[in-house]
Amino acid sequence: MAAEFTHLHLHTDYSLLDGACDVDKLATHLSGIGQSAAAMTDHGNIYGAVHFFEAMKKKNLKPILGCELYLSKTDDHRTYADGYNHFLVLAENEAGYRNLVRLTSEAALHGFYRKPRVSKEFLSRHTEGLIGFSGCLAGEINQHLMAGKYEEAKQSAGYFQDIFGKGNFFLEVQDHGLAPDKAVCDALFKMERDLDIPIIATNDSHYVAADDSRAHEILLCVQTAGSMNDPNRFKFDTQEFYIKSAEEMHRTFSQNPEVCTRTMQFVDRCNLKLSKVDNPFPDFAVPEGETLYSYFEKVCRDGLQKRLDTTVAHLRSRGLLRKTIPDYHARLEREIGIIKDMKFPGYFMIVWDFIRFAREKGIPVGPGRGSAAGSLVAYCMEITDVDPLQNELLFERFLNPERISMPDIDIDFCMNRRIEVIEYVRGKYGNDQVAQIITFNTMAAKAAIKDVGRALDMPYGEVDRIAKMIPPTIGITIDKALQDKGPLSQAYDSDPKIKELIDAALRLEGLIRGAGVHAAGVVIAPKPLTELVPVTRTKDDAIVTSYDMGAIEKMGLLKMDFLGLTTLTVIHDCIELIEKTKVIKLNMATIPLDDEKTYEQVFHRALTSGVFQFESNGMRDVLRRYKPNTVEDLTALNALYRPGPIQGGMIDEFIERKWGRRAVEYELPELEPILSETLGVMLYQ
Repeated sequence: MAAEFTHLHLHTDYSLLDGACDVDKLATHLSGIGQSAAAMTDHGNIYGAVHFFEAMKKKNLKPILGCELYLSKTDDHRTYADGYNHFLVLAENEAGYRNLVRLTSEAALHGFYRKPRVSKEFLSRHTEGLIGFSGCLAGEINQHLMAGKYEEAKQSAGYFQDIFGKGNFFLEVQDHGLAPDKAVCDALFKMERDLDIPIIATNDSHYVAADDSRAHEILLCVQTAGSMNDPNRFKFDTQEFYIKSAEEMHRTFSQNPEVCTRTMQFVDRCNLKLSKVDNPFPDFAVPEGETLYSYFEKVCRDGLQKRLDTTVAHLRSRGLLRKTIPDYHARLEREIGIIKDMKFPGYFMIVWDFIRFAREKGIPVGPGRGSAAGSLVAYCMEITDVDPLQNELLFERFLNPERISMPDIDIDFCMNRRIEVIEYVRGKYGNDQVAQIITFNTMAAKAAIKDVGRALDMPYGEVDRIAKMIPPTIGITIDKALQDKGPLSQAYDSDPKIKELIDAALRLEGLIRGAGVHAAGVVIAPKPLTELVPVTRTKDDAIVTSYDMGAIEKMGLLKMDFLGLTTLTVIHDCIELIEKTKVIKLNMATIPLDDEKTYEQVFHRALTSGVFQFESNGMRDVLRRYKPNTVEDLTALNALYRPGPIQGGMIDEFIERKWGRRAVEYELPELEPILSETLGVMLYQ
């Protein structure tokens, strides 16, 4: 591994304004130019920290986390006075990371005015574990130097050295070929001698490679609604803002090579590891005389008895019960044992508690979905309403001691009242320990083409025609569309303007264009979130984690999906109307699933508007052809109606076998007991 580390500023796509690289591309490039380490220092945030660390480690590179802070020019960043300077910090250790989290969270929550700002006073109280740097031309020291105020610049440098301590603050020199660079560099070398503050060389890197410069210009036009044909558009004045190799940096500063070699000290000094939280669960209060584990067992066993007395008894009375009562008890004991061994009772109690609250308040709750439906514990705790024994569902699909991972229960709530449950959770565990999760919107293939087309001032009709050449396939990319040798590939090869458009769109595709709030995800933390991960505000003033869903899971935090489902609201309203008009009280848990009229009049005729997973035109066609008569039939069709089985002809095979037009065959005789229900067709979801 090459021992080089010659620049600090690396702005990723998480900067949202000016980043033009993703972390995987970044790590690959760094490896290719012989770097051993790099620091990500996005403007005002650390959104991409977790993904950056992961991408770097895959390439055996050392990740260093930092941030280019916006320092308010006022003493209090919470006042809405304009003006800020850039200031770079790197996290040396765990304490530095905690302070990075505090600084960026404070800036986003309370200091946002044009940019997320913090005051120098706030910074001075959060320097432990951080290394400070004077920053680029927008830094306070350099701003004084550009104004010819050397003494003021010295005072600023002295202030930063005082708050960080000797050896923890450095002056930066950069040379991007800009007019002020040389004069500022000369003044900084003088300051180094006057104040004994060492200088290091850095390069402000806003895109990966030199040939990304034009794509970056186009990106700036996309994000500022500008045009490449406008000479007054916002743009960088040179094409030097890329990740330079060690050789390039040494050539730039050949008169003072020590400013490059000094950067290697940060590889040794910065040893932050983004570790998972030790215990992701907040404290759950239990009745006096109970422990968390004993109370968990009590709720499970009481719940089983209630199920046996009601739903299970109802099935047994109709001769539909597939398992014995001892089967239920044995399964529950096994699941309780596994959950306790995996230390997850706290998770189940938290979910049980807020679902209990919802039911008590008359908030419609879904019957359960996904792998959690395979848990008898979840059924007994009324987290789900799906009997896993009756439906032959596997607990190991949900929790498996041989594959330790956090449980993941998706819970549906009435769309109109979902927020009440979130507010209950906030009230129980604390506003500072509960937040929704940020989501980053990326440029998809068609959107990238349209955005670039606007920036290049191409006629809308022409750009729209090209965008429509992208096949309507899930997960399609521009590169895949070109490889298909279809209309897009032909247009690309025949027209230079289209080639320019596509080449630029290829570089921008997948970059982040904005942030929002995840539709369902909620984090419940064991302590204030700002002690664990950064938080921010959305444009709608909602407080969310600055890490996205994937990063939150990698940090080991407790993430719950509170899904808002309109269907639940509709069902709830229907039941209320039936009770009022027909004086019939319906219980969704005991509605028979073998009603012939429902299958014949709804599913055979494909009158399934508003029926989740069964309302698309393609699925309706399948329903008319297959004519399902059982829930198992619906389950099979739901599993089959996916891109792979559709493309493989499995749906046609399934239908033909049902109507006897093709023989039901098994690859091995041992498969018949398993696949007889699906007519020998091997399907799963």
